Amino acid sequence: MKNRIMGQGGAEISAIGIGAMSFSNFYGPTDEGESHAILDAALELGVTHIDTSNIYGVGKSEEAIGSFLKSRPGARERFHIATKAGITRDAEGNRCYDNSAAHLEAELDKSLARMGIDCVDLMYIHRRQAGMPIEEAAENLAALVKKGKAKSIGFSEIAPSSLRRAAAVHPVAAVQSEYSLSTRAPELGLVQACAELGTALVAFAPVGRSLLTDHPLSQEVIPELGFLKSNPRFVEPNLSANLAITDRFRRLAAEMGAPAAAVAIAWLLHRGAHVIPIPGTRSVSHFRELVAGCDLVLTAADMDRIEAVLPVGWAHGDRYTADQWVGPERFS
Repeated sequence: MKNRIMGQGGAEISAIGIGAMSFSNFYGPTDEGESHAILDAALELGVTHIDTSNIYGVGKSEEAIGSFLKSRPGARERFHIATKAGITRDAEGNRCYDNSAAHLEAELDKSLARMGIDCVDLMYIHRRQAGMPIEEAAENLAALVKKGKAKSIGFSEIAPSSLRRAAAVHPVAAVQSEYSLSTRAPELGLVQACAELGTALVAFAPVGRSLLTDHPLSQEVIPELGFLKSNPRFVEPNLSANLAITDRFRRLAAEMGAPAAAVAIAWLLHRGAHVIPIPGTRSVSHFRELVAGCDLVLTAADMDRIEAVLPVGWAHGDRYTADQWVGPERFS
């Protein structure tokens, strides 16, 4: 397994990680046994980074990780574990954001308990709290490092300008953002800012929430998935258009003799030495396809062929609905 560095002077981890949202029921039913099978495969293949959150399955993802670590003595030392906090609910049950020191520490304490560990390797703010300067949010994260509850800090879905402001307060090991052949917005400054500051760009949804795989989610399954059933790219007529376009990518991958998911991962890894994809899956066989992307060497001609079938801006529909856009920072 090839390795990459999680932030300037940070930990050396595998070039690909595990997006542990899939350890909840976000993309369909799963159970602890399936999650443990993925983690066993990760140990076998040398995948060392696990990226989870306190809200994934309302703690279910972290609980699955915790039970795995408990049942596999010595496994904790082989994994680099990241979690997040900052998304919560107000008194009326509405989604809101809290980046206060008290909230972050209280939620991290719960996460540590669920996973049965004393410290996470990376603690992110999942979404920024409107009205709180990012410098203050960075200080609140840094306090967790000083207390020994986290080894490094990060943010999810922030703009390049926000990253620079946060990094002036404390080194930012990672920024997590959706990035793939179907979502290219990070190339409008975030990829560059991360490289400039020595920050890892952790790419979630790197296979386009299944669109960039050989077996995209079916039109029958999508209505059963809370997030995707209203997501602009997965409702008609956009879904049919996106499936037709990505058929070209699947044919190209077949010509290259590789799974489509592996080609999508390899493309991301070629975008910069600081880019770390974190695909999620409930299938060990699909996990192996994703990891195969780490060993796939793409030539300049390969990259050109991929760009030709999936040019910038090919996707029909935005990546979020108006409600889903509340929290992530847009930038240009």
